[in-house]
Amino acid sequence: MLSPAYIAPARFDDPAAALAQVRRIYDSGIAHLRGAMQRFVAGEDLAGPVRACYPLLRLQTSTVARADSRLSYGFVSGPGCHETTLTRPDLFADYYLEQFRLLISSHGVALEVGTSSQPIPVHFSFAEHDHIEGSMSAARRLLMRDLFDLPDLSAMDDGIANGTHEPKPGEPHPLALFTAPRVDYSLQRLRHYTGTGPEHFQNFVLFTNYQFYIDEFVKLGHALMADPAGEYTAFVEPGNLITRRAGLAAEAHDALGAAPPRLPQMPAYHLARPGHAGITMVNIGVGPANAKTITDHIAVLRPHAWLMLGHCAGLRNTQQLGDYVLAHGYVREDHVLDEDLPLWVPIPALAEVQVALEQAVADVTQLSGYELKKIMRTGTVASTDNRNWELLPQRTPERRFSQSRAVALDMESATIAANGFRFRVPYGTLLCVSDKPMHGEIKLPGMANTFYRERVDQHLRIGMRAIELLRQERPGRLHSRKLRSFAEVAFQ
Repeated sequence: MLSPAYIAPARFDDPAAALAQVRRIYDSGIAHLRGAMQRFVAGEDLAGPVRACYPLLRLQTSTVARADSRLSYGFVSGPGCHETTLTRPDLFADYYLEQFRLLISSHGVALEVGTSSQPIPVHFSFAEHDHIEGSMSAARRLLMRDLFDLPDLSAMDDGIANGTHEPKPGEPHPLALFTAPRVDYSLQRLRHYTGTGPEHFQNFVLFTNYQFYIDEFVKLGHALMADPAGEYTAFVEPGNLITRRAGLAAEAHDALGAAPPRLPQMPAYHLARPGHAGITMVNIGVGPANAKTITDHIAVLRPHAWLMLGHCAGLRNTQQLGDYVLAHGYVREDHVLDEDLPLWVPIPALAEVQVALEQAVADVTQLSGYELKKIMRTGTVASTDNRNWELLPQRTPERRFSQSRAVALDMESATIAANGFRFRVPYGTLLCVSDKPMHGEIKLPGMANTFYRERVDQHLRIGMRAIELLRQERPGRLHSRKLRSFAEVAFQ
C-alpha cells in the first residue's frame, strides 16, 4: 500500500495548533493522492494500491460536569471516547476552530489529532478544475478501481443525524453529525446542483420556488456591488462568476469563473460578506424532492439559518392574493422524509426565527400590531407531493386542511423545515399567497404577472431583512436547544 507517513494521535490544548495538525494530515494526504493520480493518468504503472486517510479528531473525558447546560452545542453528552473524521480544513477553518475551542473550554481536556483509518476516496481529492479522469480509456478507468479507494456509501449514511446510529460496545461515540466522506460527497453534489463552489455559500440561506425571486436577487446583487461603501464584498452567480464590490480588486481565481451554457438544476447566488455572514439564495424549483436534495447537502456547511420564501395556495376565504403566511406548524404530506424523520415527530417553530420574520414584515411594510394582521397570518402550512391536489375529490383535502387548521399549502416548506430540524439547522417559512383554488381564484397569466410585479420585490426584501436581524443574534442563541437530541454530538 502506497501511503503518506502515518501520524499518530497527538494531544493539543490550543485550538489553533490542533487545526494546524489537521491541515498537515489532510494536505499531505491530498497531495499524495493527486500526485499518484496524475502519474496514473500519464500511463505510469504504480507499484501498488494507493491510499491516504482523513484526519481524526478525538476527545476523551470521564465527566461532563464542566459543560454549560445553557449551550446547545460545544460539549459531549456523556463520558467516554468521542471521535470524528475531518475534511477540507481550508473551507471549514473558522468552524473547526470554534468547535475545538468550545470542547477544550467545556471539558478542560486536550484534543487528540492524528491520522484516521478512513480512506479518502480519490474522487474527493481532485481540485475543482481537475477533469483528469475523463481523459482515460475505459480500461484504464476500470484499473483505477484496483488502485485507488472509491466512495463507500456505508461510510456516509445519515444514521448519526437521524438518531439511528448506535455505537457498538467499545466503539467511540460520534463528535459530529457528518463523517468526512459524507461532507465531501455533499460538497461535490453542491457544485453539480447549484453551479457554484461550496466556498461561496454563506451562513444564511434563502430558498425559493420561483425564478422571479432570483431575478430580483440578481438585480439587487449587482446594485449592491456598485456601492463602494456597502457591507457585501462580492456577488457570485452560477459558473462561479464573481462580481466584486466597486473599489475592491479582483482576486486570482476570479478569472476561472464563467457563465454556464445552461443553468444547473438548482442555481445558487451568493451575496458574500466577511466571515461567510452574507446571504445565499437558491432556486429549488417545484417539489419536495428538490427541497430535500438541496438541504441534505447544504446542511454539511452548518449554516446558521435557512428560510423558505415562496408562493402558496391560500386556504382561507379571508386571505387576499399577496397576503403573507408565517408558518408556525407544518402538515407533512410531502413523504420524502418519511423514512428519515417519522411523521409523529413534531417540527416546532423557533422563537428567534419567528420573531425576526414578523419584525421584518413590519419593517418593510411599515405596518405593525393589529394593522399587520391585515396582510399576514400566522398558522399551519401543509406541504404536499401532489401538484394537482386541486383535482382530488374536494371533500377529502378540505376536511384534512380544516382539521389541521392549515392556512396555506405548498410543496416545499415542510420539507425544508423538517430537514432543518433533522440536521439541527434553524429554519423558518414566510410564504406569499398567489392563488386560492378552493375559493375559485386560480392562477391566470394576467393575474399572475400583476401579482409577481407587486409582491416579489417586497417579499425578497422582507427575507433579507429577516436575515439582517438573525445575523445580530449570537450563534449560541440562534442554534436552539429544541433541535438537539438526547445523546447529541458536540459539533454545532
